[in-house]
Amino acid sequence: MKIKSLKITLITTLILSALAAGWVAGSCILSKSDTTEAAFSGERAIADIEHQLSLGPRTPYSTGHDQIVSWMQTELNAAGWDTELQEAESMGHPIQNVIAKRGAGSPWIILGAHYDTRLHADQDPDPARRTFPVPGANDGASGVAVLMELARVLPPDLPGEIWLVFFDAEDNGDIQGWDWILGSRVFVGKLEGKPDAFVLVDMIGDADLNIYMEQNSDFKLSAEIWAQAASLGYADHFIPLPKYRMLDDHIPFLQANIPAVDIIDFDYPSWHTVADTLDKVSAHSLQVVGDTLLAWLSSLPRQ
Repeated sequence: MKIKSLKITLITTLILSALAAGWVAGSCILSKSDTTEAAFSGERAIADIEHQLSLGPRTPYSTGHDQIVSWMQTELNAAGWDTELQEAESMGHPIQNVIAKRGAGSPWIILGAHYDTRLHADQDPDPARRTFPVPGANDGASGVAVLMELARVLPPDLPGEIWLVFFDAEDNGDIQGWDWILGSRVFVGKLEGKPDAFVLVDMIGDADLNIYMEQNSDFKLSAEIWAQAASLGYADHFIPLPKYRMLDDHIPFLQANIPAVDIIDFDYPSWHTVADTLDKVSAHSLQVVGDTLLAWLSSLPRQ
């Protein structure tokens, strides 16, 4: 994809200006000294990835799929969240979105990740393996791991209402009888009210973490989060330049006029291959994303 240099220069200038001011769109940017040391644990998060992989593929209709739904509900309840299982049907397939809620009032923030894994590793360099399921250490398990660890460590006195949503059936587009982002389409279609923001985490465990600004995402919201990452010393991982334009679980939110951002590192050679395994992800990458989201949520003003 060719990106005009003028657009890159403009966005970079805007981000750097926001960082220099120390705030974006009314949110106070927190530094590491303002946050609780090691509240988010990348090591616990990577243990969550290991557990998900131990269940086998979390493909639709699989035992692993049933087991991860049960595990997420158990863990979220233990962490003190109110949980519900949203069940529906799309394209003839059962959909199970896991929703966890806490707090009340404004701002209302939804964080999301997909938990399913792809039926076929159709991008694998070996044609003989292209019908195998994708293990999904990064594409699936990493986003879930970050949200599960946030569920454990988010302070109880954060302002407003926070939902954590784990989407089903995101990852089987371009396979006969399927389409992309089925679970998030169901969720937004049933959503009552309008949240202030939606933040998606997808493929953020890559050991070589480089997260560019996804071009469909709301720029103002992206600027807040990228500025927060920079204030924590993570500017090498959250790069304030546009790169990809993704069809991902944030799209239904944008179509409903809800500010949404996709935090994704799509420079991942093991995408949709059988090599999307534990050795490709790192606790440090999970720490970077988790710290950033924890600090950003803590910076939001009470309304």
